[in-house]
Amino acid sequence: MSTQTTRREVLKGGAAIAALGAFGLPEWGFPALAQGETLVAFTDLPEGGVNLQPTPDRRRLDIRDIDGPITPADKWFTTQHYGHPEIDRATYRLRVSGLVDTPLELSLADLRAMPSRELVFGFECSGNGGPQNSLSSNGRWTGVSVSTVLERAGVQASAREFVFFGADHGEEEVVFRGRPSTVEQHYGRSLHRDLALSNAPMLAYELNGAPLSVHQGRPLRLLNPGWYGAPNVKWVSEIHVQEDQYLGKFQARHYRTLKGEMVNGEMKWKETAITKMRLKSFIARVTKMGNQHKVFGVIMHDGTPIRSVEVQVDDGPWQPATLDPTTSETYSWKFFNFDWNGATPGEHTITSRVTDTSGFMQPTAEALSAVKKTFLERNEQLPRTVMIA
Repeated sequence: MSTQTTRREVLKGGAAIAALGAFGLPEWGFPALAQGETLVAFTDLPEGGVNLQPTPDRRRLDIRDIDGPITPADKWFTTQHYGHPEIDRATYRLRVSGLVDTPLELSLADLRAMPSRELVFGFECSGNGGPQNSLSSNGRWTGVSVSTVLERAGVQASAREFVFFGADHGEEEVVFRGRPSTVEQHYGRSLHRDLALSNAPMLAYELNGAPLSVHQGRPLRLLNPGWYGAPNVKWVSEIHVQEDQYLGKFQARHYRTLKGEMVNGEMKWKETAITKMRLKSFIARVTKMGNQHKVFGVIMHDGTPIRSVEVQVDDGPWQPATLDPTTSETYSWKFFNFDWNGATPGEHTITSRVTDTSGFMQPTAEALSAVKKTFLERNEQLPRTVMIA
């Protein structure tokens, strides 16, 4: 049984305080429900309730049940395009090809023999949003830096683009000069030279101290700290180094956002690739204990430190919330807590907004829609409604 499971079960029992002391963590740092604390139902969910049942291609996290900084592996969100390739770890090889001095074929044993590192990194699908925000999770990853692998191969001076191909693939219809045809398309994303050779991206082979599950890209996946899920290629089978820009479907056409920018007083529209996460916060649950109400929420971000997070009830003033110190790692998702005092009976609207140290503040939905015309990268303020009895 994992440590996270043990904590979760203990916290639901009567020994919560003793257990927290044993783990050396403050009681309030855990977002699990305390004894006598009950959920306040949201009134903005779809009719018939929340359906978060997994499907063959998607798993979603019920944010109301978050009970610790690290998401258990079996609850991690996942989504993909071409199913889940089953790869034999004993025969697996990572190929490194293209503009390198020494092409490589590395086994998992080879990769594990290289210097390893750990990374606490939480991210979301670029299409995550709405009241459920269920395509987000946080984990402790173990793997090897991409730069370590590339150093062994020897990168040539003309190399500019580093393409990461997954083992997942499928047929896609394309039209060329008015004539349709079918091609076999692999999932792939690329990194520019300066990022690929930095210490940031890693090739992960473990999540929360155990080998990756097939849903998380077993046996190896790419992680770009601070980036959305789409560039974090799963089932990585090959790194191909080239000079030209990579324009595969899932980079050139699929994961794009149409954004506007004021240039000399005129709005100019352009497509941008899905890369770094846009700063956002969302309220995961509201609870009641006696006459007291608490608001618990989550922040997703690109690693820029957080300056503040605030909560607004109805049309009242913005009030400061408290950041949870158990989620202080640079790329971890962040938790916040807010004591809602004086809640009156009836329906109320609760909204959060976060600001980072660069001065960027989470935008309103109206402000965001004025400069963004596609549905990905949803980071607008999200009002939630609850009914207080």
